[in-house]
Amino acid sequence: MSTIVIEHLARVEGHGGITVELEGDAVTNVRFDVFEGARLLEPLARGRRFDEVAPILSRICAICSVAHALTSLKATESAFGVRVSPQTETLRELLFRGESIESHALHLFLLAVPDYLNYPSATALAGDKPAAVLLGLRLKKLGNQIQEAIGGRAVHPVNAVPGGFGRVPTFDQLIALRSGLMQGIADADAVIDLVASLPAADFCHSDTFYAALRSPNLDRYYGGDEVMVVSSGNRAIVRAADYRELTNEKAVPHSHAKHSTFRGNPFMVGALARLTVNPRRLTGRLAVAMKRLKLLLPADNPMDNNKAQALELINDLERALESIEQLLREGVKDERPMPVHPRAGTGTAITEAPRGLLIHSYTYDGDGRITAADVITPTALNAASLELHLRRAVEQCADRDEAVISKRLQMIARAYDPCISGSVHLVRKR
Repeated sequence: MSTIVIEHLARVEGHGGITVELEGDAVTNVRFDVFEGARLLEPLARGRRFDEVAPILSRICAICSVAHALTSLKATESAFGVRVSPQTETLRELLFRGESIESHALHLFLLAVPDYLNYPSATALAGDKPAAVLLGLRLKKLGNQIQEAIGGRAVHPVNAVPGGFGRVPTFDQLIALRSGLMQGIADADAVIDLVASLPAADFCHSDTFYAALRSPNLDRYYGGDEVMVVSSGNRAIVRAADYRELTNEKAVPHSHAKHSTFRGNPFMVGALARLTVNPRRLTGRLAVAMKRLKLLLPADNPMDNNKAQALELINDLERALESIEQLLREGVKDERPMPVHPRAGTGTAITEAPRGLLIHSYTYDGDGRITAADVITPTALNAASLELHLRRAVEQCADRDEAVISKRLQMIARAYDPCISGSVHLVRKR
């Protein structure tokens, strides 16, 4: 028996590795090893007041801090029956767009593109192809600027509060964001040109289950409370309150991240899943870009998640600009957050973080203090699917050279854009 071990998966957030065991040419075992320590933020949330929870749980991840903060608020507001204003909905969606822009730009240009062009890092890539790295950095900065203007700061937002926002953006801030977004949209062709020019990554094919939020108007990250699971033309709906049908977590011996399956099948979340579930988003400029990228849906290649992120990046820029134009046209009201009246109950919220479905579920007592919390991240949901695709890649690789297999496995893992540290949490045994 021979073993291929990738001790540390580079260019991802957190600590993980990959192990492949071979018996001759036969693949006997493939593992996505997650050895990141548990974050313990859910137990830390117990006993906290409702207005303390979102700032604590946004610390799960710096890149996804907006998604965690807003999903936390959505769960709390659901538990207390709070309905926020249309303006708050627009601002929260805009804040989500900012996070998606900065996250996708970081992943595509600094983490994924070096793989395709045989560079060990974005720094090495910048030495030969500075335009690609500068494009990514420029778009990432724009996403951070949106987060700072709407959320109060670029990382771990403080301005989003139960019932609304502590303050609303000023006219000058919106004008500055509009200018930046117009420049970002001007960069859109360069994004598609670069991704379309990358060598094909055609080394893993597998029928895949996809799960994503079926959102109102088909194009939202924050709104909606139904998840659609799609595979081979079949569709199933899971409501937020029934999220355990989708996240029936099971501990596995080689990983601190639990695995989830839907009706016994691993499923993929993220950009590729969102476009598969909501294909009507792909119109106009996006439809043209999709053809240039040679992306067909539903896809059977997990590497296509990189192409899907490129399409979402373009869409996020356009939708963010539309939101800014709407706010400027209608005027931003200096409104106070909706009043919050704590009560005993449970609230569950599902949103789309950059890496896919994010779930927060809380139970409160009558004083508005947490008695139980459950947070399930996209990378945790993806763990079983990623492991399946790693296995398929090894099985479909005719070349048993360790370097070839190792590179392909790392490319697939990075295409999932994992946030490994956020994937580990503790669940009390029943």
